[in-house]
Amino acid sequence: MIRLAIIRHGHTPWNRAGQIQGRTDIALEEQAATDLAALKLPAGWEDADLVASPLQRATQTARLIADRDAVEVPALIEMDWGDWEGRKGVDLKADPDSGFKDIEHWGWDYRPPDGESPRDVAARLVPFVSTLKQDTIAVCHIGIMRVLLAQATGWNFDGPAPFQIKRNRLYVMEWDGNALSVSGDPIRLEAR
Repeated sequence: MIRLAIIRHGHTPWNRAGQIQGRTDIALEEQAATDLAALKLPAGWEDADLVASPLQRATQTARLIADRDAVEVPALIEMDWGDWEGRKGVDLKADPDSGFKDIEHWGWDYRPPDGESPRDVAARLVPFVSTLKQDTIAVCHIGIMRVLLAQATGWNFDGPAPFQIKRNRLYVMEWDGNALSVSGDPIRLEAR
């Protein structure tokens, strides 16, 4: 079994403002960078392969918590939110013409206008996971994490997710060569 630990990037100004980032390349906010610099990978994960989305909020997070640069993996880029990028979810939700749905009601095939569906994201993540050679940490985005955890838990984006994604935690899954499964509770990053 190969372990894949996924972790969400630190906060950005857009996160704080409630704006949908998607593939827009927003850097970490200064406070998030300071906070992440005070954390490190948990014991036993220092020698794992380190990969990240090519977006700077992910590569910055990887560098801060691991003291090394991650290999950028295009498949880990955030889900494309299409016409909704830069918009606020609360505004879209208030507009009956937007077509906005909470992700818990998407199913695998719903997509934002000119964006990606969870199934589209899964189609680019499966080949990435199948190339893993050893334990790996992937610094990525909440959309990527939802799809990977959905595959590992059988959640179908219909109803509440059987997991809650929090920052500064490794969500560990095991890859047996055919499927992902969740391996224990999330592991917090450690203080330096």
